[in-house]
Amino acid sequence: MKKITILIPVYNDWDSLNKLLNEINFFIEEMKNINFNCIIINDASTLPNPEIKVPSNISSINLINMKENRGHARCNAFGIRYLAKSGNFDHLILMDGDGEDRPEEIKLLVKKALSNENTSVVAKRVKRSEGFIFQTLYQIHKIITYIFSGKLINFGNYTCLTLRDVKIISAQKSLWSSFSGTLKKKILNLNTVNSIRGLRYFGPSKMSLYKLGVHSLSIIAVFKETVFIRSAILIIAVSFFHNILDLTIIVFQIFLVIFNLLTYIVSLRENEKNFLNSHLNVESSKKYTH
Repeated sequence: MKKITILIPVYNDWDSLNKLLNEINFFIEEMKNINFNCIIINDASTLPNPEIKVPSNISSINLINMKENRGHARCNAFGIRYLAKSGNFDHLILMDGDGEDRPEEIKLLVKKALSNENTSVVAKRVKRSEGFIFQTLYQIHKIITYIFSGKLINFGNYTCLTLRDVKIISAQKSLWSSFSGTLKKKILNLNTVNSIRGLRYFGPSKMSLYKLGVHSLSIIAVFKETVFIRSAILIIAVSFFHNILDLTIIVFQIFLVIFNLLTYIVSLRENEKNFLNSHLNVESSKKYTH
């Protein structure tokens, strides 16, 4: 029987988590030949967590409570490193706990993963739920990332990873800053399924324009060496046109310098020491079963 672990970070959003677990339970009902369990990373929530009830189609739920709030990305990084050591699963599904990663798409991820068990699967976003401005900036982010890194990254955390790939990325310090960037850089072959970004179960989206900017630069920073080389080539190349577009060229070159400086600053988030010692932030854990 295949074993699939679902990793879900949560911060105060216990109502959403409860609804998500029930919906996961509903959509995996047909997959009787798979053993599902969940790992919940409680990112030092300030609201007390209720007693967790394990739905009928989920074998167990392990709640890991963190001492200090480190953020969504770092909860995932810790969880991946923690699970890579145990190795007690065939595939790992990462998903948000607020409903934006739609639980009905788990069937698509699992079906694709089992059709080629040696290749991880990512949920490619074909439709998003945010407003026009946010979606426009997100498209610009994808274009800039592609130009400077050479990688098209059109997925987020929602993935179904093989144990082998989990172990590979768990050794990368860049995982502490960017999951999707690290996965795209280190895992060359990825399968995809189309995915629609869902709506939060409760409350507005927590992804602000500022967070989108940091998120974008965190991905780009994973490829900082490539970014620096391509930027240098661009700066040299456009300098040959200074007689035609003098001011425009100067502004563009200044932009590239600032962009690279920001990329370097954000790359400092890849703190290897904090990543390797992330287990020291665990306060307690509790396993729930039927």
